[in-house]
Formats: sequence, structure tokens, C-alpha cells
Amino acid sequence: MSDQDETPHYHGHRDRLRARFLEAGGDALPDYELLELVLFRSIPRRDVKPIAKDLLKRFGTFAEVLAAPPARLLEVDGIGESIVTDLKVIEAAARRLAKGEVSKRPVLSSWTSVLDYCRTAMAFMDKEQFRLLFLDKRNALIADEVQQSGTVDHTPVYPREVVKRALELSASALILVHNHPSGDPTPSPADIKMTREIIDVAKPLGIAVHDHIIVGREGHASLKGLRLI
Repeated sequence: MSDQDETPHYHGHRDRLRARFLEAGGDALPDYELLELVLFRSIPRRDVKPIAKDLLKRFGTFAEVLAAPPARLLEVDGIGESIVTDLKVIEAAARRLAKGEVSKRPVLSSWTSVLDYCRTAMAFMDKEQFRLLFLDKRNALIADEVQQSGTVDHTPVYPREVVKRALELSASALILVHNHPSGDPTPSPADIKMTREIIDVAKPLGIAVHDHIIVGREGHASLKGLRLI
């Protein structure tokens, strides 16, 4: 048998896939092929297509695979600690890129970047998280902080603590952001009540609440856009 006959069948596939990526870019590849490219580095001597498809079957999309908790990723056959690390590095890089787009210019003039960043940072989390974007008088981002993390369906939020932190940072405005792990970004009555309470505390102190954005796998909702605030 020749050396050529002994070459695993997936080697040619890897070369072709890398070439397509370089020629057409990541947007031209389906999620499973983009995952294959990631897995190539961690698993040099195995056909990774079945692993990529198993990951997508369990978690849904490329983004949801990146955001999945490490313990759940390790439950997938063929996934080890080094692969989880690679996936988490890519997730962190994606968040850093999205945050860079928000930080470069006044937030209200780059609303699409704000939404992209919020979705990248939070949409696929398995627990609810409440995030605050603090803005200066030019609506540029001063700070981006996670104030609370909660359970799968509840995060305790204290309006006076939110406003206290805004005063500490000399912020002129806020954007509230939280995620719905259920995937449905529709605001709940509790979301609306909490937002109005923060507005009531912030307004007399000269701090504006520009919006409250809720993100989930199925999209996002803006309380301002829905005319709920």
C-alpha cells in the first residue's frame, strides 16, 4: 500500500476547507464547517465533522456553541479541555471585537453596534444577567459593567444601587441590558416595573435612561422602541 493510500480521507477535506475559508471568508461557510476549522487545531488526527455536527445538534448555532458552559461542552463525545479552551478564547475575542465597535464612537450614533455587542455578550447565556452601559454627556461609553447575575429566570436589581454606581462614575446616562435565557426577549411586567423604578430614581439626579434592551437567542427587544418607557 502506498503512502498516498494511507493518508486519512479527511486530510484533503481539511485543505479544501481552509482554502475555501481563505478565498471566500467565514460568512460563506455554514456553522458546522466554521466549527470544523476551529476543531482542526485541537484535533489534528481525527475527522472532526461528526463532532462539529454533534455540537450544533446539542447547542443550536455556532454562537451558542461558543457561549455554552464548559461543563456542558465536555459532555459531548470527543470534546476535551483543550477544545473548550479554544472555544472560550474565540468567544472572548468575539466579545472584545464587538465591544471595540461600541467604544470607538458615541453609543447613540452606533446603535447597531450596541445591539450586536449586547447579543454577543449575553444572548446565549444559560443564566440571567443584568448589565449596565454608563455614558458620558457626549453619549460615549464610560464603562460596561455586570451588576448582577441570577438564575435561569430572575436577576435581583436594586434601582438605588444602579444610580449610585452611575454617580460614582459621573455618568450622564445609562443603557440597561439583560438577557432572557428562555430565548424570548419579550419584556415581562417585572422588567417594565424595574426599568420605570430606575428612571424615577435617576431622573431627579440628572441621569437619563436611554433604553432597556433585552436580548435572547430569538432576537432583542427595546423597551423604548416598544414605547414601554
